[in-house]
Amino acid sequence: MSNTEAFDVVVVGGGPGGSTLAALVAKQGHSVLLLEKEVFPRYQIGESLLPSTIHGICKMSGAADELAKAGFPLKRGGTFRWGANPEPWTFSFSISPKMAGPTSTAYQVERSKFDKILLDNAKKVGAVVREGSAVTEILEDDDRVTGVRYTDDQGVSREVSARFVVDASGNQSRLNQKIGGHREYSDFFRNLALFGYFEGGKRLPEPNRFNILCVAFDSGWFWYIPLSDTLTSVGAVVRRELAEKVQGDPEKALQALIDECPMIADYLSPATRVTEGQYGQIRVRKDYSYHHTTFWRPGMMLVGDAACFVDPVFSSGVHLATYSALLAARSINSTLAGTVEEEVAMNEFEARYRREYGVFYEFLMSFYDMHQVEDSYFWEAKKVTRNSEAELESFVDLVGGVSSGEAALSDAETLAKRLHTQNEEFAAAVETISDRDTDNWSPLLGASVVREAMTESSKVQMHAALGEDAEEETPMFEGGLIPSPDGMSWVHSPAS
Repeated sequence: MSNTEAFDVVVVGGGPGGSTLAALVAKQGHSVLLLEKEVFPRYQIGESLLPSTIHGICKMSGAADELAKAGFPLKRGGTFRWGANPEPWTFSFSISPKMAGPTSTAYQVERSKFDKILLDNAKKVGAVVREGSAVTEILEDDDRVTGVRYTDDQGVSREVSARFVVDASGNQSRLNQKIGGHREYSDFFRNLALFGYFEGGKRLPEPNRFNILCVAFDSGWFWYIPLSDTLTSVGAVVRRELAEKVQGDPEKALQALIDECPMIADYLSPATRVTEGQYGQIRVRKDYSYHHTTFWRPGMMLVGDAACFVDPVFSSGVHLATYSALLAARSINSTLAGTVEEEVAMNEFEARYRREYGVFYEFLMSFYDMHQVEDSYFWEAKKVTRNSEAELESFVDLVGGVSSGEAALSDAETLAKRLHTQNEEFAAAVETISDRDTDNWSPLLGASVVREAMTESSKVQMHAALGEDAEEETPMFEGGLIPSPDGMSWVHSPAS
């Protein structure tokens, strides 16, 4: 008798992407096994969230109520000392009419707590969760992935078969090599981050006390994320060419970067660095903007950081992880139900995921181009209109064919012109709001790159809020699929 267990879906990794996918598939009645190599709670970076994750995807997965009880700081948007204007300016989620009211906020989270809530929710809605279980091998039969081999928390090797295996094991994934293709790192966002945690730092004035604060300086930019009334996550992002600034003694390197940035130095002037526990270490992360060249093969998919990640200035990491989990869950649910062919469902997942990644990538290129400190090597290197043709071609390859098929993506010269126009729109909108003493951030909606970045998030929130009463969507791609009325699977568009 075989000792191999059988599930509809095996999810590798219990972070936000894996836990969300496991919950969304288990809620449809399918059998799901989630394997996580660590035992939660555990440390993770990526602490600033977007509204669609909380009010959209987490509501659909069933985790929203527990998150609301956790007491995480309420984030209304982002505050930036960025661009040519020396005064800070604020981006509020409430500029979108579809995210007005209570859904125009997100959380700043301690990921050890946030991730455990999502993992526990996956268990609650029916997924089998095994922590301390490290996947060692992907099982295959001809061209199809059929399961995994893993070592359980007692050190025993086990096998499990599955209709689908989902790699949600993060940026250090090795399993994604089994999907085919390879990981390509961004030439544009090839950066290094040095970060630590502080007690007693200053806070922004109300009502933006718990906003993420992003501050540009000559060598790069800082994030300043309030995780409680007193605890703050602080990190410096620098260009790879300035790697010497983060080498040597990490304590001295971080302090030297803080000293370069007067606003962050002022905010940290009453603070002390945390030196014990999960936040006691100063950490470095490098080359963290990348994408895998393929996101699926028969029987296997990549979600979250296993598939792609982009520079974190707009807190897109957990958003892309949970959004990709929703897309993947729709594809798996539809295929298991027999309502959509696997190839069609998986192509829809990959196309939409790449498009969302491309939208944030383009948004960030526009954002970086706004910083007009002409004597800064770091920012000069970021200006898209001064990049080499090879870098632009690389970007075109990344987003080409996945962003609604625009002709503008067909050549680098046209793309450069379009990005330059978007940059000017964005910079003008920021200049308008930073010149006003007002809470009206609507000029930002006039910038096409902002509208596009918010569009899909708004749709997800509307689906979660209205369910089957949500307005029916049109296909994102010609002949493509649309979400089902409850948002949990794909259906064919009546028009197609």
